[in-house]
Amino acid sequence: MKHQQNLTTYLHAFISELASNGVEHAVISPGSRSTPISLLMVEEERMNVHVHVDERSAAFFALGIAKVTKKPTVLVCTSGTAAANYFPAIVEAKISRIPLIIITADRPHELRDVGAPQAIDQIDLYGKHVKWFMEMSPPDGDNSMVRYVKTIGARAVATSIQRPNGPVHLNLPIREPLIPDLENIQEYKEKDKTVKSISIKTGDSIVSDSYFIDLSQDITQYRNGIIVCGEMDNPDFSNKVRELAKVTGYPILADPLSNLRSDAGQMEFIIDTYDTFLRNDGMKQILSPEIVLRFGSMPISKPLTIFLRENAKAKQVVIDGGSGFRDPNQLTSEMVYCDESYFCENVIHFIKDCSMNHYLDKWKEVNSKTKEELMQVEGIQELSEAKLFKKLAELIPDQAALFVGNSMPIRDLDTFFHHQKKSVTIIANRGANGIDGTISTALGVAMVKKPLFLVVGDLTFFHDMNALMIAKQYDIPITILLINNNGGGIFSFLPQANLPRHFELLFGTPLHIDFKHLVTMYKGEYELISDWSHLINLFQHSNFTSGIRVWELQTNRDENLLEHRNIMGNIAEVLEKSFAKGDSIDS
Repeated sequence: MKHQQNLTTYLHAFISELASNGVEHAVISPGSRSTPISLLMVEEERMNVHVHVDERSAAFFALGIAKVTKKPTVLVCTSGTAAANYFPAIVEAKISRIPLIIITADRPHELRDVGAPQAIDQIDLYGKHVKWFMEMSPPDGDNSMVRYVKTIGARAVATSIQRPNGPVHLNLPIREPLIPDLENIQEYKEKDKTVKSISIKTGDSIVSDSYFIDLSQDITQYRNGIIVCGEMDNPDFSNKVRELAKVTGYPILADPLSNLRSDAGQMEFIIDTYDTFLRNDGMKQILSPEIVLRFGSMPISKPLTIFLRENAKAKQVVIDGGSGFRDPNQLTSEMVYCDESYFCENVIHFIKDCSMNHYLDKWKEVNSKTKEELMQVEGIQELSEAKLFKKLAELIPDQAALFVGNSMPIRDLDTFFHHQKKSVTIIANRGANGIDGTISTALGVAMVKKPLFLVVGDLTFFHDMNALMIAKQYDIPITILLINNNGGGIFSFLPQANLPRHFELLFGTPLHIDFKHLVTMYKGEYELISDWSHLINLFQHSNFTSGIRVWELQTNRDENLLEHRNIMGNIAEVLEKSFAKGDSIDS
């Protein structure tokens, strides 16, 4: 009885502290050793508890919730290989700076390394892929442990949301018996109120005024400047960077995950077709910058990354509120560790108005011409991966969320999904850039942000099809546009395509799956898209508030490669004729 009381007091205080510090969601992977954690998590009224039997999928599901809420989601599992299945999502969370609190139940110390069942070495299991690891004391002892465990709970939350956000791992050894005192749970709640909660405040780095004065002088001197915006987690940044562009006269090269090109905000300075025109050497010469201000993660676009690398002589300033070093080109002139909105405010404060800028006009003219030429995809009659994203930009509802899978979909989004006068939140797993857990992450997003649309390839869908179980279980509304080119379409664009003897076996990897049967197994609605009018009709007449919908678009990898090359070739030719000699650009 004493053990049960100590167990309940300890774990109730711990879980209560997590909730008091803002944790709202917990994802539980059922198991035996984690029994008391799971039971008391359900008893915490402030916690939304989701149960998912597939640990790998559960971890990505938690990741998706945290992506949208910007608050840590708790993950709970039993001991053994269950914890190892969380690993891919934790890797993604660390690199993409998503707050998670992973609680792994463990065997007590006397049952470790002695052949006990379901006992693996869980100490520092995730290594450098978490911000903090703590081996917690077992839930034994008396009430003096309450203050200890509350401190751990508060510290876990604070560490996960201290920029850069990220995952923390708490390993909790628990002795049997495992059932807490649920009959007297109200008494434990009242007892917990007698011990104060702990509130930990976090702040951002401050940069001296003298730095901003010097930088503002550089900006005034360098009229050929660009602002590059990748994915970030700063909610105030969108308006601030637009103000910065206005006073500097610099164009904003907006990665789709920056969500600067997919909201209803002011578009005057936004450049959204650079992935196309920066493939052209002539355009790169005309648009060569003297200074680059870069915010957020590295952009998706490879042509833009190459463009930045080729302009090594330009002053390149990287602003990172998470104090990381995100510069694979290794050409940064200045790495500024401060809040991105704070940076914009200070430059705006110290700079003189430089908004009259012919260099900006060059970017806007090339962007406008490229966008005009990209409209040629509208003339494609057959089902096409390129045209899908043009149509999606037109058809997706206002205020929707769009989750995009890696490999070809995210690249086609970058190239063909341009600004519409609607607010669409674009999301992807671009930390480790893998295809693992894509549907699971999207479903986590859909728990919070609705309606949600997901675009994935057939390999990505196959890799995470178990995720549909949680969609069915909780009736999470999701509409999946499944691009089925029967294999790894991106490899057709890579040097591996020149290895015909090995290509299909090792890279093309056709699956030959009838996805209709898979979807119906999870009680989803399935449609094989026959033509563009069919897709338009589905958007116009579907109910996006409940259920699983999978709309399959079948394409051919070889035809897709040829189509992309033709589009880019035609646009390159037009740009050469229009701008190679600078005839249409005021130099």
